[in-house]
Amino acid sequence: MWCFFCYKYSATVHVFFNAMYIKGMGHNSSNSPAKITATNSASAGFAGLVAKLDYLSESDIDQVRLAYKFADEAHLGQLRNNGEPYITHPIAVAAQCTEWKLDAQALMAALLHDAIEDCGVTKMELIERFGSPVAELVDGLTKLDKLQFNTREESQAESFRKMLLAMARDVRVILIKLADRSHNMRTLSDVPRSKWGRISRETLDIYAPIAHRLGLNQTYHELQDLSFRHMYPWRYQVLARAVDRSRSRKRDLIQNVKNEVETTFAAAGMPVRFAGRQKTLFSIFRKMKDKHLSFAQVSDIYGFRVLVAGVTDCYTSLGLLHQLYKPVPGKFKDHIAIPKLNGYQSLHTTLVGPSGLNIEFQMRTEAMHLVAESGVAAHWLYKVKDPTNADRLGTKWLQSLLDIQDTSRDAAEFLEHVKTDLFSDAVYVLTPKSRIVALPRGATVVDFAYAIHSNVGDRTIAARVNGAQVPLRTQLKNGDVIEVVTDTNSSPNPVWLSFVRSGRARSKIRHSLKSMEQTESAYLGERLLQQALRGEGIDNLPLDAPEYTGIWEKLLKFTGNKSRDELLTDLGLGKRIASIVAKRLTHLLTEAGEKPDAITLTRARFSEVEVNVSNSITLDGSENASVLFAQCCRPIPGDEIVGHLGRGEGLTVHREHCPTAIKLRNKDSERFIKVEWSDEPVRLFHVGIMVTVTNGKGVLAKVSAALADAEADIVHIDMGKEGAQTTIDLNFIVATHDASHLESALKQLRKTHSVLRAERKMG
Repeated sequence: MWCFFCYKYSATVHVFFNAMYIKGMGHNSSNSPAKITATNSASAGFAGLVAKLDYLSESDIDQVRLAYKFADEAHLGQLRNNGEPYITHPIAVAAQCTEWKLDAQALMAALLHDAIEDCGVTKMELIERFGSPVAELVDGLTKLDKLQFNTREESQAESFRKMLLAMARDVRVILIKLADRSHNMRTLSDVPRSKWGRISRETLDIYAPIAHRLGLNQTYHELQDLSFRHMYPWRYQVLARAVDRSRSRKRDLIQNVKNEVETTFAAAGMPVRFAGRQKTLFSIFRKMKDKHLSFAQVSDIYGFRVLVAGVTDCYTSLGLLHQLYKPVPGKFKDHIAIPKLNGYQSLHTTLVGPSGLNIEFQMRTEAMHLVAESGVAAHWLYKVKDPTNADRLGTKWLQSLLDIQDTSRDAAEFLEHVKTDLFSDAVYVLTPKSRIVALPRGATVVDFAYAIHSNVGDRTIAARVNGAQVPLRTQLKNGDVIEVVTDTNSSPNPVWLSFVRSGRARSKIRHSLKSMEQTESAYLGERLLQQALRGEGIDNLPLDAPEYTGIWEKLLKFTGNKSRDELLTDLGLGKRIASIVAKRLTHLLTEAGEKPDAITLTRARFSEVEVNVSNSITLDGSENASVLFAQCCRPIPGDEIVGHLGRGEGLTVHREHCPTAIKLRNKDSERFIKVEWSDEPVRLFHVGIMVTVTNGKGVLAKVSAALADAEADIVHIDMGKEGAQTTIDLNFIVATHDASHLESALKQLRKTHSVLRAERKMG
């Protein structure tokens, strides 16, 4: 042991002299004592770390020593912003991990966590020296700086996704990362002030919520307060002084409360342990900001934790406290019967103490207290092996990250879904069989359906809450009993994205919509290519069959697509021009001996004169995502229409004389294709109408009744912002079957009393 530390002392001294050479300090003796002191602190820091490893075996401690030696040599010559050897940072991170009693592999990864990123060490080298588990942990903690990204935000999002997915596979990744971020925040004052805001905001947005979600409350509050301190230094100082003054004024009052409570419990013969609790500065600041309160109006700054022997004692202590002081109505929460999503359990009650001072009491067992402070880290502190307990401690959420990743391949979108889940409190609802389901606060029936199963969510058409039929956007409340009605032929509605709250539901809906869009776009692309081939004299599209494999491979090489379906999808989305692809395909077919048909070619070339139906795309309204009906002119069956194939936007249908369509045709005519209506459209189409009326009582009701009589459903009404005038324009969007149905509705309106004019709008 002694020889090892002698070696470490010499190695760290070498770090110091090497650093002086790099910085051009030479042998400036005025700096040497301070540097030597800093160097000694690195060895002392590791000695202190070893002293905390008494829960590990000697062989494990030896492995940690080897990792430290390797890290020390890897970071040779690197200094922190405060001038200390860089190795002091990994030591501090590992020391934090020992507080959670993490295993030797995690401590080794903590010491090596910057080796790949900052020192050029490869993952393979770590595997050879320390094994695959340690290397995987370090790799999960490494940013993707070596890859090229268009923006800083894109790089950050991709790095977060990598870390979070590694965390989902092994929770030790995020525990080490949180220890790393905690030490960086503690030493943020050494970093240039220009970086304080960005780093603090990132900590508040990502790392603090993750700590909270995993039940690491101490780390959660520390990260929040340190971020607050560096984002708003002046506000932090003012609030800190206000809290100090308040504590001084109320010290005797709080001590009296503590004495009275201890006396009450002693008289009841119940052994308890009391711990004071003060609301953090950031919590006070956020409450003042969110509820527009002054500091004097924040009443629950102080509180007590009552630690008892068992669960029954928690409820008994609640009764004793309610006999001693009056409870504040609506301020009781039972997180023992229904734990929080991160596994937190306690009874909460707020009581009115002496002089009207509101004091919160939290009753919990010692085991609950450990979980409340350390969350998932309690696995190692308690050596928990029960998988059901692991779910309760929040690791179920970690597995949901993999679920979201499966349906969200875009890094920014993935991060958005994760943030949605991180920032939400919980609401607890019930299935008809009394199973409790935890959802983000503000969650809707659709969120509930996807929480049960993605297939249930995709097929949802209606729901009942507490036995009553409700809209799918209904927000759920604690204790609601939800029953979902499904239909095998149903599919997700894009409108759902505007009101769902959970990341899981949002990612599943987007995934389903993208799959639908891809399928429909591929079908449209096939029709477009078939149409273009007829213009080249080829009557039928070559099948995806063995005899045509060579032709398709050559065509895909020409277009740069990976598969036939991808090419057809690109054609349907307008990313490629069907006529160009058709010409190339015709050339390949001709080379293979398949000649263009003269009759087909002649018919296609003269189709504009002969109006050949087979050369058009027929629309019946069932095309969903692959076809858009332009809102600038809102075409409906019966209108003369044209189709514009936008770049990556699919097919957009305009009325033939729409000004927007005319501009597009003049600019890019080759992207216009022939489209026509089916004889039997399968849905209603939205169209705009403007109704000019004489202002008066009940006019809107009369107009609405006239539209209802014409069976034209009102989708939207805009009455403008004009004040009281003699006449006003009412703008409606109504759902109609076709142009004749619209004309019938307009005639019905013109017959209505007080209606001066009714006409169709372009948009």
